[in-house]
Amino acid sequence: MKVSTIVIVGAGQAGALAAAELRQQGYAGRVVLIGEEAHAPYERPPLSKDVLLQPQTARCAIHGEGFYAEQNIELKLGMAATALDAQARTIALADGETLAFDALLLATGARVRRLPMLDALGENVHTLRTLDDAQRLLPVLQAGKRVLLVGAGVIGLELASSAVDLGAQVTVVEQASRAMARCAPPLLTDHLCNVHRARGVALHLGAPLAAAARENGEIVLTLENGTRLAGDAVIYGIGVEPETTLAQAAGLHVDNGIVIDAQCRTSHAHIYAAGDAASERIEASGHHRRRETWENANRQAQTAARTMLGLAPEAREADWFWTDQCGLNIQFAGDMAAPEWIARGTLDAPPCVLFGLDDDGALVGAITVNQGRDMRSAKALIGKRARIARETLADPAQNLRNLAREFA
Repeated sequence: MKVSTIVIVGAGQAGALAAAELRQQGYAGRVVLIGEEAHAPYERPPLSKDVLLQPQTARCAIHGEGFYAEQNIELKLGMAATALDAQARTIALADGETLAFDALLLATGARVRRLPMLDALGENVHTLRTLDDAQRLLPVLQAGKRVLLVGAGVIGLELASSAVDLGAQVTVVEQASRAMARCAPPLLTDHLCNVHRARGVALHLGAPLAAAARENGEIVLTLENGTRLAGDAVIYGIGVEPETTLAQAAGLHVDNGIVIDAQCRTSHAHIYAAGDAASERIEASGHHRRRETWENANRQAQTAARTMLGLAPEAREADWFWTDQCGLNIQFAGDMAAPEWIARGTLDAPPCVLFGLDDDGALVGAITVNQGRDMRSAKALIGKRARIARETLADPAQNLRNLAREFA
């Protein structure tokens, strides 16, 4: 397919990386990158950490100043795409312009799942998804402020860690019985909760909200068990929803995201999707799955760009993500629902590595705690579904890189 104009809707991680990949692979046609936010493309992981802790020096731009001009990538920032005509291959923008495309990438991301009970309170109720959101939190996360955090996922616990570092008093409310329940095994999440409690965080797990109100200038949350919690501000994070409005209106296949195949193609031959908005079909099960990670956005961006140019995608590694909280760098790879976990070292005195085994004893997951140098080897072993004696996995004297070489 001869491609002369590629339009990318969404100037986040996936959109910006796809534009760069097109140029890196030698594409010389027109590239237009459209973003609703006024900011140049930036990374989201620093929003709950560096942007709050070091606002004067934090850097989250994906590319440096001048990159887009140097690469002849047309940036249309502060601009919404309002309509997609898949048959005509055109995209309409909020300023009235209509762009024709040969190939289109939808990297529209996700939006915060709303909690009307809290939104109704108005002032001092926050969410965290954008750079502007993070900047609005700066006056909230200050010494002596009482902060109520609703949701104990990765972002919620990272916010709790940052808020404590800034001197705030933190209370975390989670309706599930475990923190980070969707993405980490119990032995790790139980340990993390203990670390947060030791830093002064009050954790209420298995505690759904029953009511929220303003009383005497405070925000008061009432839990279903009757507990009442008062604070100066509330920040909530109960997940995100894929932004599929354009895709649905254009008749693309949508199922908890814009459905794509392994090459990031949607149900339309000339339209692709990547990142948080994309729902990839898993051939083995026939199910669709969205992956809301930095690594996945990068991988799918690269895959979509290469597919547009008729190039094969690079080999896929085990899924990977990370979190930084309470002075711990924790990296995850592979299957976090593995039925058995073997520890190398102890969580109480990191560095530590956890190895997840399936029912047949094959290595399917790994978690490093302040031991990121072992993650590359762990991912390689997961990719091989290596079967390694449990005592070998648990022995810190066994070099993981050497073990990975044995299975290469």
